[in-house]
Amino acid sequence: MRAAQPRSRQQTLSQRRRLIGSSCKLFFSNDPVKIVKAKGQYMYDEDGRQYLDCINNVAHVGHCHPDIVKAAHEQNQLLNTNSRYLHDNLVDYAERLSKTLPEKLCIFYFLNSGSEANDLALRLARQYTKHEDVIVLDHAYHGHLTSLIDISPYKFRNLEGQKEWVHVAPVPDTYRGLYREDHKDSVTAYADEVKNIIERAHKRDRKIAAFFVESLPSVGGQIIPPAGYFQKVAQHVHKAGGVFIADEIQVGFGRVGKHFWAFQLQGEDFIPDIVTMGKPIGNGHPLACVATTKEIAEAFAATGVEYFNTFGGNPVSCAIGLAVLDVIEKEHLQAHATEVGNFLMKLLKEQQIKHPIIGDVRGCGLFIGVDLIKDQAERTPAPAEAEYLITRYMGQSWSSSVWEARTQLQTTIQQSGQKRKQSVGKGTV
Repeated sequence: MRAAQPRSRQQTLSQRRRLIGSSCKLFFSNDPVKIVKAKGQYMYDEDGRQYLDCINNVAHVGHCHPDIVKAAHEQNQLLNTNSRYLHDNLVDYAERLSKTLPEKLCIFYFLNSGSEANDLALRLARQYTKHEDVIVLDHAYHGHLTSLIDISPYKFRNLEGQKEWVHVAPVPDTYRGLYREDHKDSVTAYADEVKNIIERAHKRDRKIAAFFVESLPSVGGQIIPPAGYFQKVAQHVHKAGGVFIADEIQVGFGRVGKHFWAFQLQGEDFIPDIVTMGKPIGNGHPLACVATTKEIAEAFAATGVEYFNTFGGNPVSCAIGLAVLDVIEKEHLQAHATEVGNFLMKLLKEQQIKHPIIGDVRGCGLFIGVDLIKDQAERTPAPAEAEYLITRYMGQSWSSSVWEARTQLQTTIQQSGQKRKQSVGKGTV
């Protein structure tokens, strides 16, 4: 079979438009980039132009990391099959994940995608509580399955609307939300909004199965909930007979730097009832997981209906998952996320001083958001300006300060990598 001739970017784009559903959008759709290879934090187009990848949320330990490639290749040469067969990789991976989580979260289900994980979490919650209703945050997105579109205001408001069993709470946003940084107790105020939702639901004879939330709302605006908010919400939800589900699909696996899981930013005294994982878990390989308690898992099993996922937890997926954990630990990537994230935040705050359009810079580790506004007093969002900014190529004319910041950031990333290599040699963190 002859190798296919290289296609131009325009030829590939034309073929995609002919064959792929138009609702499947491209980054930079007006002038899409054709990426042909990647290595580490860099991506390359068909002309060899290098891009610093700041938006990819799956290449968690770097594109084409040799340890990940090796783990996948070696296991592929041995076995990849239906997950009903007994295999060490599955239990070894579950054991490794358990060491990153609170002891209470000790039962695991493996799947292929974050959407599958969130769908299963919803089933677990409903079976355990015998309730139906779900509380979510405004602007939330939890996946593309029908069950998840129903609990994703970001999607359902443009489709069939809100179901009667879905309740939407305000995002705990202290910059633009109902209760801002000058509020005397924004934590209690936002948690009381959830309490009020529960009370209104009970008056309609509806019962709460779960509070379903991203540990750090991403689609909702890169929000950092105030510490203590989850604890207070969990109290109200548990009192109503529901469970707390933490969606870590975007933000888990050390991305926040300080902690392995973003929900841990709330404090050591907070433990969700169910945690869902996806995206970075396999460094781009289809892999996902749900972690929960023995009590919830036993209630799910009590139905007598088997839960089966053909490829969830297959030997290759688990080999890759183990390799990702190895790299995070060996290369001290949590410390790296903290160091580079702090430096990036510093650079962004310097830009904020210079440019009134930057209303807020917020984040933790390498989960960072820049909030663009039209005016300082009203904090009115500036979506057109944001769209213009994110679609500009690095190859175009930038101010000298932005070029300097880009160079400084790349240098910091490289220096952080060198430090990690040295510390690995010394056996220190």
